[in-house]
Amino acid sequence: MGFDTGTTTFMILSTSLVMLMTPGLAFFYGGLASKRNILGIMMQTFASLGITTMLWISFGYSLCFSGGEGSIIGNFDWAFLNGIPFSQAYSGAGGQYPTYIFIAYQMMFAIITPALITGAFVNRVTFKSYLIFLVVWQIFVYYPFVHMVWGGGLLAKWGVVDFAGGLVVHATAGLAALASVFYVGKRKTDVEAPPNSIPLVAIGTGLLWFGWYGFNAGSELKVDDITTLAFLNTDTAASFAAVTWLFIEWVHVGKPKFVGLLTGSVAGLATITPAAGFVPLWAAIIIGIAASTVAYIAVNMKNKLGWDDALDVWGVHGMGGITGMILLGVFASSKINPDVSGLLEGNVSFFFKETVSVLGGALYAFIFTYLMLAIINKITPVKVSEEVESAGIDIALHGEKAYDEGSL
Repeated sequence: MGFDTGTTTFMILSTSLVMLMTPGLAFFYGGLASKRNILGIMMQTFASLGITTMLWISFGYSLCFSGGEGSIIGNFDWAFLNGIPFSQAYSGAGGQYPTYIFIAYQMMFAIITPALITGAFVNRVTFKSYLIFLVVWQIFVYYPFVHMVWGGGLLAKWGVVDFAGGLVVHATAGLAALASVFYVGKRKTDVEAPPNSIPLVAIGTGLLWFGWYGFNAGSELKVDDITTLAFLNTDTAASFAAVTWLFIEWVHVGKPKFVGLLTGSVAGLATITPAAGFVPLWAAIIIGIAASTVAYIAVNMKNKLGWDDALDVWGVHGMGGITGMILLGVFASSKINPDVSGLLEGNVSFFFKETVSVLGGALYAFIFTYLMLAIINKITPVKVSEEVESAGIDIALHGEKAYDEGSL
C-alpha cells in the first residue's frame, strides 16, 4: 500500500535518535566512572544493543504488543514477527507507515531501559551475571509494563497513560537500580573517585538530549501538533532543570558545577518524559524545576544514608519517572488531549491512577530485581571479588583498558 512518506521518514528518524541514546548513555556513564572501570560500564550498555535486539525480534515484541485487552502480558503469536508482513501498515497511526518501523522504534526503548540500571552498580557486578540479568529483567519487568501501559493491557484499560516512559522506563529502571545497590552493597574502592572525563560526560549528555527528541516527540507515533508540543516541552523541561540544578548546587556547595548542570538536564528529560504530550508548555517549566529539585534532594539523601548508587540512577531516573507521572496527574490538560485531564481540572481519579500505578510499578520493580539477583547469585556469582574490584573490571574481567597511560 502507499505510505505517507513524511510520517514514515519522521518515524525512521525518531527510531534512529532513540538508538543513539544508548551510545550516549555509555559515554555519559563511561565519563563518570573511574579510569579502570570505563570499558566495563560502557560494555554493559552496548551489550544491550545486541542482546535486547535478539530478544525483541524473537519474542519481546510479541509479549508486549500481542494479546487481549486488560492483560498483564501478551502472547507468542508474533514471535519472530510471524504473521507480520514487512509491508503491513501500522494501524495505531492510521496506517501511515509500516508496522516494522513501530517494531524498531519500540525496540530502541527496550534496549536503553535495562542499560540505565547499570550506572548504579559500577565495578561491582560480573559480566556473566549481568547478561542473565539483562534477559530476565526484561521478560519479567519491562515487557509486562510495556504491555500493560502501551499494549492495551491492564493499566491502559484502567485509564493510566504514560506518554514516553515515566513508569515503563524510568521508574522501573530507577527502582531496579536501587534494589541492585542494596543487594551488591557498597564499593570498597573508587568510592570517592572523580569522573575520569567530564568532557565525555558532556558528549554523552549531548547525545542523550538530542536523542530524547525522538524519544518524546516520536512517541506521538505520527506528526501533528502534539508532536511539536512534545518536542518543545522536552527541551524546555531539560533547560529549566539544568539551570535549576546549577543554582541549587551553587548555593549549596559554593561553586557552579558542570557535572551538576549536565545531571540536571538529564533529570529534566527523564521527568518530562511521561507528560511531554499531555501538558501545556507552562507546566513543562514547572516540571523541569521540580525535576532537579527532587533529584538533587534525592541524591543528597542517598549520600547521607550511604546508599552506593554510583551514578545516581535512582535519584535522577527513578525519582524523575515517579515525579513526572505524579505531575502528569496534576497538569494533564484536556485542551491538549481531550481524553486526559488532571487534578487542576478537577480529575482526582486520574491523579490517583497515575500516582498508584507509578508507585506500585516502582515497588514491583524493586522487589523483583532484588529477588532476581539473589536467584542469579545461586547460578553464578553476582558480585565481583575484592581483588577484581580493586584491579578494576576493565582489566580483570575484559582484559582491556580505556587509556594507555596509567590508571586510577
